[in-house]
Formats: sequence, structure tokens, C-alpha cells
Amino acid sequence: MENPAAEWKLPWDGGCRCGKVRLRVTLPPLLTMACHCTGCQRMSSSAYSLSMAVPTPGFQILSGEPVVGGLHGASKHMFCGYCMTWMFTRPEGLDSFVNLRPTMLDERGWFVPFIETYTDEKLPWATTPAVHSYATLPEWSAYDGLVLEFAAKGARPR
Repeated sequence: MENPAAEWKLPWDGGCRCGKVRLRVTLPPLLTMACHCTGCQRMSSSAYSLSMAVPTPGFQILSGEPVVGGLHGASKHMFCGYCMTWMFTRPEGLDSFVNLRPTMLDERGWFVPFIETYTDEKLPWATTPAVHSYATLPEWSAYDGLVLEFAAKGARPR
């Protein structure tokens, strides 16, 4: 069996805009996404947010102290306390992964969203190359299949 870390060219390092918070990814992502919801539009100051679900054991903060930002609700949106870059989210009740903003990675040009969500809220001109689109979120039962399909077909660093 091929070594997943080698296939994905792991580890990946990254950080916030100012560099005070640095992070490392050591396990391949489960899924890559673009979210068009109005909350993500406002928090990212863009047409949509990008994220990749990284298994929690494969995500670590190397330096700095991220702080909770956004709505300060049950899901923890983590920011650099100095430059206020939105770096990652720890979704409520889903401790098995972290939703990392892939633009935090030092090498990020390979990233392609595999699914896009909340297309019913998207700006009319906003498009992505996502393979799957959902008006809101996929049914919970669909995620196992999406994760398997992404593992087989999803974009990888070159």
C-alpha cells in the first residue's frame, strides 16, 4: 500500500498573514470545500470561503495562540489574535476533524474544492470547479461516499 503522506507530499506548513501563528498538517484532507453561505461570505470578506477537513490528529499549531472569532458560538472559528486572519474552524460536535482555510498553507496552488455548499445563497457570478454542488449541506449519509470519492479523485499537490 502506498504511503498516504508521501502521495500527498506531507507535511504541510502554513500560517496567518502576519506569521505569528504557524501550523502543520501531517495527514491528508478528508474533503475540500467551498461554502457560499452568507455567513462565510461575511467572515471571509469574499464570495465564498474555502476549507479542507483535516483529521484532528493530523493538525497542530506550531507557534502562536489562535483566538476564537466570528460569532463566538458553539463552532469555534479560530483567528490569529494579532492580524485577525480566519485560519480554521472546529465545528461543533465534530471533533474528528478541523476545517482549515487552505490559503493558510505555504504551498496552496494545488487546492481545488471538491464540493461546494449553500449554492442557494451564492452570488450569481461566483463559480467554482467543484465536482459536487449542494443547495445547502449534503445529507449526513452522503459524507462517507464523498470522502471515499475524494480520496480516489481529489486534487493533490504536484
